Amino acid sequence: MQPLERIGRYRLERRLGTGAFGTVWLAHDDQLDAPVAVKVLADNWSHRLDIHDRFLSEARLLRRADSKRVVQVYDIGELPDGRPYFVMEYADAGTLADLLGGGPLPIPDALRLTALAARGAADLHGAGIVHRDIKPTNVLLRTAQDGTRRVLLADLGLAKSLAQASGLTLAAGSAGYQPPEQAEPGEGIDARADVYALGAVGYELVTGTVPAAPGRVVRPERLRPDLGEDVQRALMRALEPDRQRRWPSAQAFADELDRLAAAAAARRPRRLDGVRRRLNTVTLIVAAVLAAGGTALAVTMVDRNGAQDGTRVADSTGRVVARVPSGWAGELRNSGWNPQALGLASGHEPGLEVADDVSEWQDLTTAVNGVFIGVSEHGDVTAKVNALSHTGCHYDGSRAFTGTGWKGRVRSWSGCSGAGGSVQEVALSPADGDSRPQVYVQVRQKGAVDESATDGILRSLRVT
Repeated sequence: MQPLERIGRYRLERRLGTGAFGTVWLAHDDQLDAPVAVKVLADNWSHRLDIHDRFLSEARLLRRADSKRVVQVYDIGELPDGRPYFVMEYADAGTLADLLGGGPLPIPDALRLTALAARGAADLHGAGIVHRDIKPTNVLLRTAQDGTRRVLLADLGLAKSLAQASGLTLAAGSAGYQPPEQAEPGEGIDARADVYALGAVGYELVTGTVPAAPGRVVRPERLRPDLGEDVQRALMRALEPDRQRRWPSAQAFADELDRLAAAAAARRPRRLDGVRRRLNTVTLIVAAVLAAGGTALAVTMVDRNGAQDGTRVADSTGRVVARVPSGWAGELRNSGWNPQALGLASGHEPGLEVADDVSEWQDLTTAVNGVFIGVSEHGDVTAKVNALSHTGCHYDGSRAFTGTGWKGRVRSWSGCSGAGGSVQEVALSPADGDSRPQVYVQVRQKGAVDESATDGILRSLRVT
């Protein structure tokens, strides 16, 4: 068969994945100048009318959901050989499974992501649809215009109308995420089947491990001792073999996860406000053994009472160090970042986020003081930052920045979403002309832009 190069008006760029019944391609809509995902029925199933109908049913269910938390369908059609296809929004930031490649997530992040997936499931249930196959590979991440990530449920190939679900006679789902009633033909299911799968997703994000069979799940604190009893209780309730004992709805589960995420962020041990005792300047030497030999990274840590103004913060590897205004140093996340969130190649790179309230960072409708710093060894950070926009904010233009270590442009927005806050986006490259590493910096301020605060952070930045 001749390889596909174009489907309708959509120019195919690369294969994103292949499932049991179809292939998904990354394509470009030349008329709208936008990336899209195109799902095509596999050739070996093209003559099976039941599979053909199931494929089209997925597109109709996605459309029926009509939710910003579920992948949107834009178009549907047929190839010349009769195979159907449908066109969806492209999730450029990968999946929850990709995030798990770096191991378990910070507890607040794991809970928030699971809550967002649960709200997507609640939207499906409100539209009379049960998903039946929620798992990390089917929970997609898409970069929004403001640089934050949206969570989208996808792959409704096994989804059914709730009106029909009580009479289902075929087992469905994936091992580890499948509730007992979904594994037994003829049991019938309801929305609580998806609650079980969401509990399994949350369990995996927290522990890095797919749960065992229903009724044999290892309690998560045995895999992650720092897990609070309340978090464990919420996850295990979702994973109850008896659906009568589970959370009554995906919405109720999401509400509890959001509450627990806020509580976990508030009590995390990395609160910098608690470090008020006077410290001397401390130098930490971190030895990194590489294939080419050993190297030492020197990081100087200075607290707010040190000789320099502000508070010095560092990422967990010690490679990224910067100084921020002391009033901003309330909470620190320092476990790195995935540049795919900016549209670059997926990976795990050094990075940190420090703010007076990290839990509010992703919401531009709230005002927060803080900074995110992420290192990238691959891709053009400048091009990605220049393409960013912030809906609900007023763009104030850009200016050049040049320091002893870095150079780049600072782009500014103000009056964001009625909160009166400001955002600055910066792409930095070494001032000596080297092309690597490049650094992405986002600065949030509660009021108008204070350029001296931003420049102080940029001048203090060290990457080793």
